[in-house]
Amino acid sequence: MVVTRRVAAFGAFAVVGGCVAGGRSSAPVGGYRAPDPAPRAVPNAGWDAWVDGFKARAASRGIGQGTIDAAFRGAGFLPEVIERDRNQTEFKRTLEDYLNIAASDERVSMGRAKYAQYGSTLSAIESRYGVESHVVAAVWGLESFFGTRRGNVPVVSALSTLAYEGRRGEFFESQLVAALRILQAGDISVAAMTGSWAGAMGHTQFIPTSYLEFAVDFTGDGRRDIWSEDPSDALASTAAYLQRSGWMRGLPWGMEVTLPSGFNVGLLGRGKGKSASEWEALGVRKAGGGALAGGSIIDGGGPHFLLTQNFATILRYNNAQNYAIGVGHLSDRILGQGPVQASFGPDAAGMTKADRQELQRLLTAAGFDTEGSDGVIGAKTRAAISAYQASVGLPVTGEPSLELLRRLR
Repeated sequence: MVVTRRVAAFGAFAVVGGCVAGGRSSAPVGGYRAPDPAPRAVPNAGWDAWVDGFKARAASRGIGQGTIDAAFRGAGFLPEVIERDRNQTEFKRTLEDYLNIAASDERVSMGRAKYAQYGSTLSAIESRYGVESHVVAAVWGLESFFGTRRGNVPVVSALSTLAYEGRRGEFFESQLVAALRILQAGDISVAAMTGSWAGAMGHTQFIPTSYLEFAVDFTGDGRRDIWSEDPSDALASTAAYLQRSGWMRGLPWGMEVTLPSGFNVGLLGRGKGKSASEWEALGVRKAGGGALAGGSIIDGGGPHFLLTQNFATILRYNNAQNYAIGVGHLSDRILGQGPVQASFGPDAAGMTKADRQELQRLLTAAGFDTEGSDGVIGAKTRAAISAYQASVGLPVTGEPSLELLRRLR
C-alpha cells in the first residue's frame, strides 16, 4: 500500500469529496456550503487518563512541558469525531459522478476566479517548485473548495480523541506528537490549529507528519502558515510536496483520447504504458486534437484517458484514481478547456446522466426537493426518492431506477 499525504488517515476515497469532500478523503467534493458547527467536547474520564499517560510519552519525545500544557489546556474528548471515524461511507462514486462534482460549474467558476486572483502568487510558486500553477490550484479546489472549507475542529482534541479510541491509535498518536512539534515550533497557536475531524489541516489539508516534512514558508514571515486566509504557504507546500514526489514540469497529467475501431482493449490499463509515437501508430488520438504524451490508457466508463508519470505523482498526494483524474481534469477546466467529450455509459441502474437529471427535476416538481439536478445521486436525492416512495406506498429503497422515472413522468 502506498502511504500518501493522507491515505494513512482516511482510507479509500469515495468521492471528490474532496476533498473532492467527502470516503477515503475529506475533500469536499460537493458544492460550497456553510461550515458545519465545530464538535463539542464532553467529559470523559478514560480520555483524561489517556492524556495523562500521553503527556509523559510526549515529553520523552522532546516536547516541552510548556507546549504540552498549552496544547491540552482547552482540549477535550470529541464523541462526534469517533462517530465520523466509525461511519465513513463505503459508497464509491463512478468516475462520471466524481467529475461532475469535482469539475462542477460552481467549482470551475470559482477556480478560474481564484486562479486570476492569486495568479502572481501561483506563478511565483511555479517558478520556484516547477509545478504548474493550474495543477496546484486544482488540488486547492478539491481539498477545501478553494479555502472555503478548511475545517474548524480543534486538531489536538480530534487527534487525542482518535488516539485514545484506539482503532488506529498508533497512527493518530504519531500525528498528535507531530501536531505538538508544530506548536512548539511556533508556526501556529493552539487556538488557530484547526482542521478536519481526522486532523487534516489548512487550504490543502495536510496531516501533521506531512506538514513537518513538506510545508514551506513561502511568504518569508518565519512561519509555515497553511491555516490563514492567505493561501500562499499552503499552495507552495502543495507544490513542494508534488515536486519532491517526482513532478515533471511541462508534462501533462494526462488527457482524454479516442481509440480507433477494433482497438485491442488488452492494451488498456495502468502499467501498460507506451510512448506517444507508439500510441499514434496504433491510431490513438487526443480528443479535440493536439499532441499525445507517453503513458498508459484506461477505460473511464465511456471516455478513455491517457495517464502520464505526473498522474502517478498526483497519486502520491492522494492514492485514488478518481481523485487524480479529478485534479487533472479540474486543472484543465481552470485553464479554460471544456468538459469530457465522450459520453459515459448507463450506470448500474441502466440510467444515463440525462435520466438522472430528469428524475431529480421530476421529484422536485412533485414536492420532493433534490436540491439540484446535476445527475449525481447523493444523499439529498436518495432522501427525496425515499420520501416519494413512502408517499405512494412503494417499498422504500432510496434507489433510482428507470421504473421510478417512468412513474414520475
